[in-house]
Formats: sequence, C-alpha cells, structure tokens
Amino acid sequence: MPSELDAGGWLRPAWRVNPRVHALMSTRRTRPSADGQDFDPGRDALTPAALHNRAQLAQVLGAAPRWLRQVHGSQVVRVDRAAEGEELVADASVSAAPGIGCVVLVADCLPVLFCDDAGRAVAAAHAGWRGLAAGVLERSVALLCEAAGCDPAAVQAWLGPCIGPRRFEVGADVLEAFGVDPQADAQRQAQAFFLRRDRADGDRRWLADLPALARQRLSRCGVQRVSGGQWCTVGDASSFVSFRRDGARGRMAAAIALVD
Repeated sequence: MPSELDAGGWLRPAWRVNPRVHALMSTRRTRPSADGQDFDPGRDALTPAALHNRAQLAQVLGAAPRWLRQVHGSQVVRVDRAAEGEELVADASVSAAPGIGCVVLVADCLPVLFCDDAGRAVAAAHAGWRGLAAGVLERSVALLCEAAGCDPAAVQAWLGPCIGPRRFEVGADVLEAFGVDPQADAQRQAQAFFLRRDRADGDRRWLADLPALARQRLSRCGVQRVSGGQWCTVGDASSFVSFRRDGARGRMAAAIALVD
C-alpha cells in the first residue's frame, strides 16, 4: 500500500502495525511551518523557526523526539536510556519507552523507520550512502530486536523519500564502498544496483539506487517486510527538500514513537 499525505501535509506510512506505533515524516506541504523545513540549521543555537517546527512535530507525533547530531555514520543509540539534554552523536536511534520518539533529518539521504509487530520498540535511521555501506541499517535492526526481544522476521521497515535512482549520480568510490568493482561489466553493475552513465567528457559515473540497496541490506539481515521508497526528493520540488537540487540548508524530519 502506498503512503499518503494527510490533511496537514505529513507523509504517513501505510503499513499495518501495532496501534501503539505512530510514524510520520514532514514535507514541504506540512502546515503550519515557521520557515520551510528548518528543524536543525546546524548553528550553535536553534532558531525560533526550528524550535517552532520541533514543537509542532512533537505535538503531531504525540511523543517527545530525541534529536541526533548526525555524522553520516553507522552509530545507533538507545534514546530512551539517554540523559535529558545529552548530545547524541549517531545516525540512528531506538526507543522502547512510550512517549520518547526517534527522529532523523534528511534532504536526499534515505530515512528508514522500523517497528516490531508487538509494538515493543521503534527505530529511525538516516541512511546516506556512507552510513548504508557502513551498516547503519543492520545495526538498527539488531538493536531494535534486542530492545523488543524479537527476531528480524518480526520487524517491519518503511523507506521514506530520498534521491531517486535516476538522479543519484555517483563515482567509483561509492561502488567500492559497497564492494562493487568499478571495472565490472554492465550486467554485474545492474545486479549491484549501479547503472553506468558516463558524462559527456568521458568521466566515469553511475546512477545508484539507494532504496534498492537498502532493501537488499534489510533482506540479508532478515527483514522481509519493507514498504515505501518510491519517492524522489530531487524530482518533486513541490513536496520534498533536496540538497542536491537546491543546495538548501533545510531538512525534513522522519519520526516514530510508541504512544500509549
């Protein structure tokens, strides 16, 4: 089932989950919004717009999100065990406590939300190509299963909007990060989710499929139920923020929480 925008412009996963699980993602259609998608502008202090938008997200989610300082890595933290006000340097988080939410910020990278069938724990991951190659999704699933006391087969994942496979141009370094030989033939590249598209000047380039790479990683660690992943942030300027398209500082927030 496709995910849909609600009346407030929030994108919500259309998955069948325990009613304790609340999940959503902001878009450019989210209203009211103080200043685009300003949740964390990367400055020393949050702006009034960022504070407004964070409060709005918490209200709609029905829980208090714990914000991360994302570094394009693979670190995963238990936000329900972190001290209030503690700076959390990570690219994914897990919570098993009602009222404490997991949230990630994205503007072309892939947001992934997780929950288990019994509604015991939730997780959110920021999966750019670096974090994806480093195992951020596998680590998120492992910590979620530990928190929920379940196997990966009992976990569902939702892939949010990200840069799409027709827009994500990469170099040989990205292929190598995923263990793909840039010298391999066209059939090998297609199997590895990289399509060769050289530039006019002969510079070697490929188009990478982030959602497909994420599905492959999740399948390998035992998560078989994966939805979403059909939106391109670059191609839909009316709905999504894109750093590659606009160079903007804004970010969209994808969040999930247990709410009793």
